[in-house]
Amino acid sequence: MTDPTPAATIEPVWLVRATCAPDAAETRVPFRPRHLARLAELKAAGVIVEAGAFLDVSESVLLIRAGTEAEALEVCRGDVYMQNGVWVELRAKAFGRMRTADEA
Repeated sequence: MTDPTPAATIEPVWLVRATCAPDAAETRVPFRPRHLARLAELKAAGVIVEAGAFLDVSESVLLIRAGTEAEALEVCRGDVYMQNGVWVELRAKAFGRMRTADEA
């Protein structure tokens, strides 16, 4: 007998790309602990699926659960990086995230 539950489904989320200022490697330093703490809280709450940055500090990428593009961008606008010029531009695009059956 085969399991009728699919091995994976597609979860609609928002992929947000946050462009960093040219001097972000330096200017983010005093804000980084607050930025990371907030992202951890949002991830624990299920709002953020994943977040990270390119190692050259050119851009951050976030996968956000939100009903609309505006809501996803608002999550980022509330971040200390955006409020202090570490991030200088936000772009969001609907993204189909593969979700496996063993994920909560």
